Amino acid sequence: MTALLDFTDIELHYDHVHALRGVSLQLQQGETVALIGANGAGKTSILRAITGLHPVSAGQIHYDGQRVDGWQPHALVEAGIAMVPEGRRVFPFMSVKDNLLMGAFSRTDKKEISQSLDSVLARFPRLQERYSQAAGTMSGGEQQMLVIGRALMAKPRLLLLDEPSLGIAPKLVQDIARSIVAINRDEKVSVLLVEQNSRMALRISHRAYALATGSVVLQGDSAELLQDDRVRSLYLGGEV
Repeated sequence: MTALLDFTDIELHYDHVHALRGVSLQLQQGETVALIGANGAGKTSILRAITGLHPVSAGQIHYDGQRVDGWQPHALVEAGIAMVPEGRRVFPFMSVKDNLLMGAFSRTDKKEISQSLDSVLARFPRLQERYSQAAGTMSGGEQQMLVIGRALMAKPRLLLLDEPSLGIAPKLVQDIARSIVAINRDEKVSVLLVEQNSRMALRISHRAYALATGSVVLQGDSAELLQDDRVRSLYLGGEV
């Protein structure tokens, strides 16, 4: 079976910093795969490579059977890859509605855009409650729901999430974790999840890769990694 995402022997540099060292990973259609590891391990660099935000130095990236390293970010969005960056980057002075519609900028199917909007609002009722509110006035957890909803407005097949639990109250972390599971299960969107809250990431993913200093050091089924003594000692500091 051809993987939806095939990331093969990737090297990536920031000037003289060697951020990724021969990293390989795969994600099958319908999977949620987690990337865990400390700050600086290379997790976000993988997302930046996939989305074309930083060129790779070596290796190949295939998405849906096509080689895509070297593609422009907008072309990757049109091909079905959407990313939720770290830091809840909303348009603060625009309403929730307009923030969501910005996610559909590459689409022209007005009826389906309207259906996607209804689906996102059903998925995140708080966004419906704050539909006309300026996004910058919402809580951190609500803004995280908004940026995930905005990414879903692109109608992706692959959703990339960078630290969705960062800086969010524990109760809302649970809500967001449940939303990620539901998006994968109900909307058949494949998910690549970068998380420092390794416990949460392993609980809601099918498989996982653990990174350290730009290399994959462990990989396997998430349920098995949760019981792995090495993972327990090195990565399981988060709670959910």
